[in-house]
Amino acid sequence: MNVPHPLIDNPDDRPVVLVVDDAPSSLGVLCETLESSGYTVLVACDGDTALRRLALVTPDIILMDAVMPGISGFDACRRIKSDLATKHIPVIFMTGLSDTSHVLEGFACGGVDYVVKPVRAPEVLARLHTHLGNARVARFALDAIDVSGLGVVMLDQQGTISWCSPCATQLLKQFGIKSDSVTLPKSWWDGGSNMELVASITEPASASLLVRNMGAAGMDEIMLLLELSSNHMLPAGRLASAALTPRETEVLSWLAKGKTNRDIGDILQLSPRTVSKHLEHIFEKLGVETRSAAAAMASAQENVDPRLTSGKWSH
Repeated sequence: MNVPHPLIDNPDDRPVVLVVDDAPSSLGVLCETLESSGYTVLVACDGDTALRRLALVTPDIILMDAVMPGISGFDACRRIKSDLATKHIPVIFMTGLSDTSHVLEGFACGGVDYVVKPVRAPEVLARLHTHLGNARVARFALDAIDVSGLGVVMLDQQGTISWCSPCATQLLKQFGIKSDSVTLPKSWWDGGSNMELVASITEPASASLLVRNMGAAGMDEIMLLLELSSNHMLPAGRLASAALTPRETEVLSWLAKGKTNRDIGDILQLSPRTVSKHLEHIFEKLGVETRSAAAAMASAQENVDPRLTSGKWSH
């Protein structure tokens, strides 16, 4: 029996589902139901065939058998998620393996969901509909970023770039940073959030690249916002409006130059304890918790931190 499931407003824009199973004939009813419910169905009989298909066409979603001869569904999913061209495609596993270890492996390799064989068409349709909708919302958001011209970089939990807006790609290139599969410095993405300024790179001399950590953008990704700023302009944000006292400004300036509390005390003729108290007030006003975060903000305004403003790229 066909299960009506209106999925899209435009019948000519049928979402494409790739079904990967070593016994596709056993899924005949499911494939017929998918076709009648608004999908275009492609079939691959093993992992190798699926990967070759993906070199030619990009489906909207994949139904993947977990256990197949040759490349397993888990390994095929890992390859799909390691490729920037296909990693955005949601993968739902079909498996007779309901052990916790297999379920966890499916999620660990990048799957978004799983259904237990023998599959039930209404359940598969509901899961496809949900994950396809989520994926399309995400793609629309990325498309909007492209159109708006924002410099946005998405990272995985290891700091590796998973996606760059065209503007971000251009900015990274301008400052000598290649965006393809680069792991960015840990200080840029580990621990910061809420628009915290985490780096300022000066090169060429007429401009600086400001990097802000926007925090988590989903369960497994981190968003960075890149901005181009003239070296003669004060950065907008918390530092410009923090209302630091002249003494706090001096302390922050020496902190940005890499000086210790004792060094700052010797320079300004203050006790280390007094320097620590000034830093507490500075951190509170800037809304940061670490010395490095405060120093990064100061370097963007004063261009005083040699490590951040040398223009040299290292990681």
